[in-house]
Amino acid sequence: MTFQLSDRAKQLIPLARIVNLAKLGVGAGAIARIQAADDESRYLTNEDLVELGSENSHLGWNLECVRYLRENAEAIVTDARSAVLAAYPDITETGGDLHPASRAEACWRDFWHFLRCITYGIASGTPAFTSADGLSYMEQLYQELKVPLPAMVTGLEALKAESLQRLSLKQLSQKGLVSQVNEAEEISLDIAPYFDHLIGELRSFG
Repeated sequence: MTFQLSDRAKQLIPLARIVNLAKLGVGAGAIARIQAADDESRYLTNEDLVELGSENSHLGWNLECVRYLRENAEAIVTDARSAVLAAYPDITETGGDLHPASRAEACWRDFWHFLRCITYGIASGTPAFTSADGLSYMEQLYQELKVPLPAMVTGLEALKAESLQRLSLKQLSQKGLVSQVNEAEEISLDIAPYFDHLIGELRSFG
């Protein structure tokens, strides 16, 4: 059993692009690479990150975080899904807000895309990376699809928690990215606002 998209939902989906490229605090070359990634609904590649780093050397740690989050995206999303299911154990059961299974899978994909968009913000050093218009269309889309907003916020909060945890000193040291405790702490503190921004935006949905 699958759920069917309404014509209105089909119209809203391509409009609900939440990254505002004009806000990103990097040069035209970097914006072009982020735009290409967003157009293709993918994370930034290693080549993208090298180019962004060559143009924006001050974003070195941000770009290492982006690389690490990309490499761990599937595991982070899996943990976020588990957090939602723990908080809302009946949500995927018959009659639940994420039933049938195809409806739940669409929401898990949203978590993957939320993390993807957050990495664009991190890569550009722009915590407030979102588009007001894109978020408005997403709000309308969620209303049309009757997406359970509290569960989505729970999922986003879990994305943040899992990402920060994985970007701990132990994890980063194993990857050879940092050597001192204060560097790991600064990284965690530095990327938290990017998650907090999107969490706040979703909380404001009606």
